[in-house]
Amino acid sequence: QVQLVESGGVLAQPGGSLRLSCAASGFTFSSYSMSWARQAPGKGLEWVSDIYSDGDTYYADSVKGRFTISRDNAENTLYLQMNSLKPEDTAVYYCLKVANRWVRGTHNMVDYDYWGQGTQVTVSS
Repeated sequence: QVQLVESGGVLAQPGGSLRLSCAASGFTFSSYSMSWARQAPGKGLEWVSDIYSDGDTYYADSVKGRFTISRDNAENTLYLQMNSLKPEDTAVYYCLKVANRWVRGTHNMVDYDYWGQGTQVTVSS
């Protein structure tokens, strides 16, 4: 069955860097758009970044220029490189898989069928 397992979340200092990983299994990873989203305490889900099957990417304005999404289709792994971290980046980060191969960039939960358990990122001095 489909599994998405995030890792890499830790306590980091402002200005620091982290790399999150999402190990995917149970589907043809290379064929599907994937997303990172985050949820801060007391707030709703925020879409952070997408990477589509053709390699195109999307970034939220709040992370543009600081975060980089990538995928290794040979290893079935999604990454999020996070640089210049800010306290407002503190959140649980989730990787999500779209339900259908043609879906890209909708940022609507009805279009996603699987997501991981999340990994906590805390940015604090």
